[in-house]
Amino acid sequence: MTTEPTYESTLRELSTDQGVLRYHEAGEGPPLLMLHGSGPGVTGWRNYRGNLALFARHFRCLVLEFPGFGVSDPTEDHPMVAAAGAITRFLDGLGLQKVDVIGNSMGGIIGTQFAMANPERVGRLVTIGGMGTNIFSPGPGEGIKLLAEFTDEPSREKLVRWLHSMVYDPALVTEELIEERWQQATDPETLASARRMYGTKAMAARAKMAAASTQPPYWAMLHKLKAKTLITWGRDDRVSPVDMALVPMRTAPDVEVHIFPNCGHWVMIEQKEAWESAVLAFLTREERKA
Repeated sequence: MTTEPTYESTLRELSTDQGVLRYHEAGEGPPLLMLHGSGPGVTGWRNYRGNLALFARHFRCLVLEFPGFGVSDPTEDHPMVAAAGAITRFLDGLGLQKVDVIGNSMGGIIGTQFAMANPERVGRLVTIGGMGTNIFSPGPGEGIKLLAEFTDEPSREKLVRWLHSMVYDPALVTEELIEERWQQATDPETLASARRMYGTKAMAARAKMAAASTQPPYWAMLHKLKAKTLITWGRDDRVSPVDMALVPMRTAPDVEVHIFPNCGHWVMIEQKEAWESAVLAFLTREERKA
């Protein structure tokens, strides 16, 4: 019987030329890089702590804490800009040439961009919501708007409203969850970093830059994705509506899509057993030889 991974027993540090990257490590086997999403009080540990026990039986799980979210050393860059470089420094620092990747929301986008830029370093890719672009639903989604409201002027009430937008079942928003998210989200450095991402002014500036840019968005380049990919999504996601999956589903060359009912944005938490079963089957499937 394997013991449940704990925060303290799995926490590690890696010194790099741009500060310390903190991460959680559990299990042995092929390396599996797990990338967290964004939002108030998010960490890699909070995204994946419930999934580590299962995946650690099959993989060397590496849950990276991105700079700018209050766990790894802070960054002066926009956290989403800093994330790809953090992955490269992390894998190089651990001497890992190739990994499989699971990315939640922002982490799925970062993982996809990393896989497109470094096709030789990513074997299989799993994303959880967030990837693609709105087709039928208005954007930004309800959860993103609530996230901006909280980031502009944090309050417990706004945090609770945002947390409720993340889930299908409101019972998942416990006092313990609210408290741990509040503590981290209101840390001054973490909040300043969040405002660079999700403050109303920052989001307006980013939209203006995107409209003026001559560079295609990442989702328009998914035909270049070499990694075998599994897109997972909650049918009832109010942060990243499920119609966002349509472009990746049609344009990524080797992609499967699994949509889970009665489920919001945190698929790996809200549909834990079903999600783990689908992802584990995908990551361990033997390919038939031609």
